Amino acid sequence: MGSKYIYGNTPCFLQGENLIAEPQKEKEMDVIVYGVPWEGAVTWGDYTGCELGPKVMRLSSGRYSGYLPELDHLDVFSCLKLGDKGDVAVTPADPEETMKKIRNFSKDVWDSSSFPIALGGDHGITFPIIEGLIESSGKKVGIIHLDAHYDNNLHSNGDPYGRGAPFARLYETEGVVNESLVHMGIHGPRNKPENGKLAQEVGAKTLTIQDIRKADSPREIARKAYELASKDTDVVYLSICSDVLDHAFNPGGPVDGNGLSSFELLEIVHEVCSLGVAGMDFVEVYPQQDQTDFSSHFASFIALYALAGEINKRSKNS
Repeated sequence: MGSKYIYGNTPCFLQGENLIAEPQKEKEMDVIVYGVPWEGAVTWGDYTGCELGPKVMRLSSGRYSGYLPELDHLDVFSCLKLGDKGDVAVTPADPEETMKKIRNFSKDVWDSSSFPIALGGDHGITFPIIEGLIESSGKKVGIIHLDAHYDNNLHSNGDPYGRGAPFARLYETEGVVNESLVHMGIHGPRNKPENGKLAQEVGAKTLTIQDIRKADSPREIARKAYELASKDTDVVYLSICSDVLDHAFNPGGPVDGNGLSSFELLEIVHEVCSLGVAGMDFVEVYPQQDQTDFSSHFASFIALYALAGEINKRSKNS
């Protein structure tokens, strides 16, 4: 894992093996990373460009090793083999066709029995990714959704697949256990009363930013979220929107105050993944407004803390 493999003109994420050049290696991988460079309907002004996220996250990730001294001196790369499968070939201006492509691409990744990490792109990608999981496995899915916002509008500026609507689509998806869908970190006035009301009506659970702050620790509230998400389900999926972070920690995301600190988010991600998730995504980074690529760099931290959790889970189950 020491040499840097190249995806096109871009380093593979966290120096993973280039599965485009060597697709026969896919079944050897413990972890498969892929990009979903999709942006549908824009919600506000010039907050756009998140389709560039996968490329910039890959470039930024070249700086990092897998060594985490703060987590028992764990070296992620010595325990897991990572491969980068490249990007879903999205169809510009055709959300429905793109959703099919994301679902089919994701199903191929799920079929490999690896741990998938999808790099967005806007939050609309989570819906077809989970559809791919259900098609591949036939399993009942619980979801931990870390976000400032519910993202459960019936449509997003007229687009039923837009970034503000994926969880409305997932509420309607056979195989998703709505009562085990946890909206976590919800805060701020960009939510609307009908968002909370719809979540309550379908049985989804909400843990607001205040619920997190009132807990004894981020890991304690993570365990509570996992208990809710794993009830009556076969697997748990983790979806993270960058704006669950306070904007002080996330210059490449929307301006949402009162969010999580980087420490709180990493603690939650690590604990949830130690308990066991099937896969994850990280979405809604806007590189064009992030001059130092801070938010894209932080994607590597999220992935490494998640994979350190995955290693913990495997060691417990071995």
